[in-house]
Amino acid sequence: MRQLVIRVLVLLTLTSGTVYVGWRWLFSVNWPNWWIAVPLVLAETYALIDAYLFGLTVWRIKRRGEPPAAPAGLSADVFITTYNEPVDMVAATARAATRITYPHQTWILDDGDRPDMRAAAESLGVGYLTRSEDWTDRPRHAKAGNLNNALFATEGEFILILDADQVPDPLILDRTLGYFTDPEVALVQTPQWFTNVTESDPLGSQAPLFYGPIQQGKDGWNAAFFCGSNAVLRRDALMQLGVVGYVREVEQGVRDALRASRRILTRTARTARDYGPAAVGAVEEVRAAVDRASRRLAAGEVISVLTYDFHQEVDDAARRLVGQDMAGIETDLRAIADLPVAVDDELGQLVVDDQALDLLADREFSPLGALESVRALVTAVDVDRSGEAQPMMPLATVSVTEDMATCMRLHGLGWRSVYHHEILAHGLAPEDLRTMLQQRLRWAQGTIQVMLRENPLVQRGLTLGQRLMYFATMWSYLSGFTAVVFMAAPVVYLCLGVLPVNAYGMEFLQRFLPYIVLNQLLFAAVGYGVKTWRGHQYSFALFPVWIRACLTAAGNVFLGRPLGFVVTPKTRQAGGSFPWRLVMPQLVAAVVLVVACVVGAVRLWTGAADSVIGTGVNVAWVAYDIVVMSVIFRAARFRGTDTLEE
Repeated sequence: MRQLVIRVLVLLTLTSGTVYVGWRWLFSVNWPNWWIAVPLVLAETYALIDAYLFGLTVWRIKRRGEPPAAPAGLSADVFITTYNEPVDMVAATARAATRITYPHQTWILDDGDRPDMRAAAESLGVGYLTRSEDWTDRPRHAKAGNLNNALFATEGEFILILDADQVPDPLILDRTLGYFTDPEVALVQTPQWFTNVTESDPLGSQAPLFYGPIQQGKDGWNAAFFCGSNAVLRRDALMQLGVVGYVREVEQGVRDALRASRRILTRTARTARDYGPAAVGAVEEVRAAVDRASRRLAAGEVISVLTYDFHQEVDDAARRLVGQDMAGIETDLRAIADLPVAVDDELGQLVVDDQALDLLADREFSPLGALESVRALVTAVDVDRSGEAQPMMPLATVSVTEDMATCMRLHGLGWRSVYHHEILAHGLAPEDLRTMLQQRLRWAQGTIQVMLRENPLVQRGLTLGQRLMYFATMWSYLSGFTAVVFMAAPVVYLCLGVLPVNAYGMEFLQRFLPYIVLNQLLFAAVGYGVKTWRGHQYSFALFPVWIRACLTAAGNVFLGRPLGFVVTPKTRQAGGSFPWRLVMPQLVAAVVLVVACVVGAVRLWTGAADSVIGTGVNVAWVAYDIVVMSVIFRAARFRGTDTLEE
């Protein structure tokens, strides 16, 4: 019955929202004031798309009942990841892991390589792993690299991943391994729950809407996310992912090299006749070889075989040109020696620089120089991935948040995921605003990185539902820009009398109110019995974080700028004074909103503003923005679970 109510509310909300936004675009955009009118209607359109994505998510909420019994005889590893967390904290998690009732092996994955952590592991009788020598002077890939290193040093069929502070319930494997009797299941995710959070949860750590209706809704579309901890994964699925990822990267390298080769040969063919018929024939022969290699690559033939055959064809053609134009050849070889192959500093991936390839492809070569450059380009593709510690990286390294990208790739290969809605581990949430902001920034940056590098809307292997479920989470982080617009629009009206909307009377209210009321009723029905208000507040109040995440992630992906990855501290950070700098954007926004209300009231009183309804609507709008944003100031005063200033 509850699901029926939710679906009815979804249909009513989206219908009223579509009517409202359609009316806004067609009849109420105040085009003379386009500089504020267009951003506002775009922000409202963004919100409607967000409502569609949310409605689609909760349309298929899957409430799984009792889990299947865990079959006997499976082998499992418990990975506890750590970098610089207190040894006592990690030891407590490891001690709890040894009490897990299902037979398993516990491992501490210490990326800090600390002697005291090793000693603690030995005293507890658990395994201890740190990076092998292969990682020296090579990209480390943060947590993803730590896990990838451990995957090749252990053997369990299933892997439970825990953060350093996530103390597991003894039954966590008994309650999750049963799902893997379905051979297509690669992941079982359980909620993250925190013991050091007060009832008011001023930092918004618990996220009961996400670890509840949203994950259950994604589960209904076979798109439940891997959240980095409190999850069990099938090793075979990860290893398949590593192999496929390796092959695809090598294929892309060969594809790029062949593309550049085709451009080099096309350019050289224009001047080859100046070197005689033999040169023309050799160039055409290799152009045909490039086309054949490209077709074989597209057909899925073994890369090593097709590249070997291609090299042989190029060598045969080149031998027929030896002895001609030696001066030109020497100049060409100097250019060929500077091949466009580099290592991405942020991700550590060996890449072929497209811009350098284009420059090389546009260079004038002699025929023999062109053939040699083609051979060298294909040879330069690093099949062994010598720039990496491991040729295969099962967990994705394209983002600072490895979990979403890894899960999306698993789904793309046809694997299934499960969200088991039962708290089976208890962790520690951030206890100060600075730490919380670092955590949220990293999550947002990683999500935007994945969207820009591997947009789910165009990823092969995903169903339409999965594409939209991944995109919904990525889309939500763009809300920082709309928050600025939703605050600016009422300020502009109250202070300047500039109307972004052509109607603020009953014509506006009769379309807007049904949409906003139904939207709130939908959230109430979806989150019935769950405290969702705090999450709603933070989706708006953290607008500076979301904007910064979008800009820095885009700078990283497109310009190669570093993100400055920071591990989220697990203990309270020092500092007792009010952190003015951390909340300065919100504070400025709140002051501007309050001043705008005063100015609007004065304008109405003096007759400078003639619309009581328009002023009232905007004052109410401002009041709502301030109430929603007020959570950030409460969070700034928060000093952990022991004190909370009132």
